Order: sequence, then C-alpha cells, then structure tokens
Amino acid sequence: MTTGGRTESETGRFGPAARKLLGVMARLCGWRPDEFWRATPEDTAAVLAGWMEPMGRIEAGGGCDAGQLAAMMERFPDG
Repeated sequence: MTTGGRTESETGRFGPAARKLLGVMARLCGWRPDEFWRATPEDTAAVLAGWMEPMGRIEAGGGCDAGQLAAMMERFPDG
C-alpha cells in the first residue's frame, strides 16, 4: 500500500507492515497472534532464514526462479 506515493515503510506506519508479517508467519509457521507478538525480530529472522535455506538462498529484493518455485510446490503441496 502506498500513501502519497510512499510505501508503508517509508511513512513509518508500523501496523500495516506488522499485519502483513503476522500473516506470513501464520501461513509459514502456524504462529498464532500471541506467538507472533512474543517473538523478537531475531526470532522471526531466524525462522524465515531457516525456511529459505532448504530452497537455496534468495537475495534480498529478489524472488525465486522457476526451479526453486517448482521444488517448493513439490515439497509443500497445497492439496
């Protein structure tokens, strides 16, 4: 979301960014809100780093390539 052409991180609005990160941690790790709010930034970073390691390192700002996406979809099927 942008406000006046600026992103949430540029406007300093914590709530929307926290809500998005809570959603990520809930989907990836099954964290409930109380677990999310008790976690430190280091806890969250460690969990995310551990999640990405098996799929190969993805540089900040980058995405995954088709091979990494296919491997992730095979390893974690939605069905």
